[in-house]
Amino acid sequence: MKHRNALLVCIPLFTLPLFLANLTLEKDAEIQRFHSEAEMAQFQLMLGDTSLPKNYNYLFAGSGVCQKCHGFDTLGIASVDQNGNDVNVTDDWRATMMANSAKDPFWRAKVSHEVLLYPQHKAEIEDKCTACHAPMGNFNAKHLGALHYGIADLENDTLARDGVSCLACHMQEQTLMGTQFSGLMTFDTFKTVYGPYMSPLVSPMLTETGYKPKHSAKMGQGEACAACHTLITQTLDFAGTPTGDNFVEQATYHEWLNSAYRDSLSCQGCHMPSLDKWPVRLVTGANTEPRSPYFLHELVGGNVTMLGLLRDNVDALGLTAGPWQFEDVLQKTQSMLQNKSLLLDLQVVERSLDTAKFAVKLTNLAGHKFPSGYPARRAFVQFVVETESGDTVFVSGKMDNEYEVIGQNPTYEPHYQVITDEAQVQIYEMVMGDVNGNVTTVLERAKSPIKDNRLPPLGFSSSHYAYDTTLVAGIGNDLDFNLENGVEGAGSDVVYFHVPMSGEWEQLQVRANVYYQPLPPKWMDEMFSVSTPEIETFRTMFDAADREPVLVRSAVLTVDALPNAVNHVAAAPFVKLYPTLSSNGRLFVESTKVHDVEVFDLTGRRVAHFLKKMGNYELWLREKGVYIVRFKNKEGQVQTERVLVQ
Repeated sequence: MKHRNALLVCIPLFTLPLFLANLTLEKDAEIQRFHSEAEMAQFQLMLGDTSLPKNYNYLFAGSGVCQKCHGFDTLGIASVDQNGNDVNVTDDWRATMMANSAKDPFWRAKVSHEVLLYPQHKAEIEDKCTACHAPMGNFNAKHLGALHYGIADLENDTLARDGVSCLACHMQEQTLMGTQFSGLMTFDTFKTVYGPYMSPLVSPMLTETGYKPKHSAKMGQGEACAACHTLITQTLDFAGTPTGDNFVEQATYHEWLNSAYRDSLSCQGCHMPSLDKWPVRLVTGANTEPRSPYFLHELVGGNVTMLGLLRDNVDALGLTAGPWQFEDVLQKTQSMLQNKSLLLDLQVVERSLDTAKFAVKLTNLAGHKFPSGYPARRAFVQFVVETESGDTVFVSGKMDNEYEVIGQNPTYEPHYQVITDEAQVQIYEMVMGDVNGNVTTVLERAKSPIKDNRLPPLGFSSSHYAYDTTLVAGIGNDLDFNLENGVEGAGSDVVYFHVPMSGEWEQLQVRANVYYQPLPPKWMDEMFSVSTPEIETFRTMFDAADREPVLVRSAVLTVDALPNAVNHVAAAPFVKLYPTLSSNGRLFVESTKVHDVEVFDLTGRRVAHFLKKMGNYELWLREKGVYIVRFKNKEGQVQTERVLVQ
């Protein structure tokens, strides 16, 4: 339930004006405050929210115009679910990354970085970037004859700053959706608004807004997302000369096309979930015919770091959502990452006194790559092995105080099939390469991916027609990446960890964690090496932000101690066993004390048992494999040896 409904229980709406007026008397008398500043701000919203733009340009209207009918209903008639919770469109949308795309300080900083490096291409760079981040300003200006639309234009354009607002999606010309990419969109210029419902209420919308609603089945399909979630850019050399190459910065829409979800679940199915069959009245204050399905405009992705940064800088960035609304979106984003993104499986392969081997399997649940979108985003595996007594045996993927992964290569970390050292870490990411084959975070310099081992979705295939925009790179000959029994489309990867044991025999506690980072520190280094006003603004906010990665999934495993090895290394050896590497299974034993012998395989199963052995004798192990041989004398002294029979 949104906070607003809870607050209405405390204070009837008709008493709010008097209550708010009385608060001003605090200057003259001591009056106890019963509500926080955030709660008072919510009351003000219920009395009439003026923060969303209510103006028009030639083509579009601001979100405040749509809010009149599709915002919070104080009468509780429209935009409520089966439990009476407020689910209105504008309040769900206003704290999302879509709503704040034009005010996103990281985006502003990156645009300024690219322009700083290539000032001769300033107009083209800013025009391309504002096409998706400020579409209602960019395309209105183009419709009126402008050749380019830049950041300076955006600053003076209220509707541009409204981000990916209502009509940026609902006015797209329907026949071309899904065929235009890289920010190229065609809009209906006859004041037509497309929605998912048959027989829309034409008269009320036309009267209130000047726009005529029209049914379109495509508004519930992935094609509506294609234009901005497939971005292909031209490559420049270091002098700023086009090389003729193209680079796929992101292809989330094409990743979805190259998946098993294409015919079963649209983008909206996850990012705009419906209330199933529960019908909802659509017009604030009006008892109109309920419609179903009702799509929640949550538009949740995975950018927890930026949402927290926006929440903490509402006033500085001039945002139209309150901190509590960003907090609501943050919680939904964390839920998306932790419940709908990934499966994780951890298994022990084998263990000896020398090495313990484990398999970590990651399975992508998303309808696109994980991570997807802007190439800064990454996920990594943290793998920890500890003894029962609390000693750390092995850590891969440990983070420092700035949440950077310790031990990774200074350029980029390669993809691993097997990890044998703590300095190695499995990072799922895209690494962009420039014209010289070096790592870059400058989009205009990107020519080809050096590495793209992000987890593909279920059904992903290298033979699909969209593979050219969704290709996998830099994984070497990994025989289980997106493969199950040699067949493509598994949407998974297995990483093997071979952990040196150095004679350790205790019970082991093993943990695999997968963390997600939308804005890792390493990605910022190249941009933070230079300075623009936008970079400095973002740097200040970024340094103060909560940048802790989201723990997406965790798996734990307990591995039993090697059989009855409690007293191992407690006394000097009383038995000599050789060879420990045998080609025929024949072993020789020399001993000085009477003892019993037990032989175990790595599953802990006892395969041989001999009593009261003494002196020099032979043991025969007929099957190939790794064995643990345990000797125990009458004093209780235990000696354990590992044997490999080839």
